[in-house]
Amino acid sequence: MDADKRDSFTVSVGDLLASWNLPHATGRVYGLLLVSEEPQSLDTIAAELSLSKGSVSTAVRQLDSWGLARTIPQPGSRRLLVEAAGGIASLLEASHARAGTLIAALREGEDLVGPGPARRRLQDVIGLFESYVDVGNQMLTAYRRQRERRP
Repeated sequence: MDADKRDSFTVSVGDLLASWNLPHATGRVYGLLLVSEEPQSLDTIAAELSLSKGSVSTAVRQLDSWGLARTIPQPGSRRLLVEAAGGIASLLEASHARAGTLIAALREGEDLVGPGPARRRLQDVIGLFESYVDVGNQMLTAYRRQRERRP
């Protein structure tokens, strides 16, 4: 694979995930893992992306917690290999869970306001987040069905 194209890709994925409030380094690690044919060691990832091993370790923990990467222990060693897992669906599911928590908190605020502009504004925000979750869940359901039909 062309190293310049790979570097551009990893930076782009880093930018995308940074826009979702994940560290840029985490996105770059995810980008590298997505285009790697084999699981990678933390040392290899650090060298490929010119990141510290500590940054890579933190990124891998974050990706693992989001279901975007998995670690593979090496028998007889403390070293781990890492590979991309699942996909962006895990990230969207986590985002929907957060949106659900926000919706619940906003609903509690409805008791704090009477009829008027504040209530309408609050209900508009609740409606927006409920729509986001509903559409996202429909999209994820369709995605999963499509994957099940693949050979």
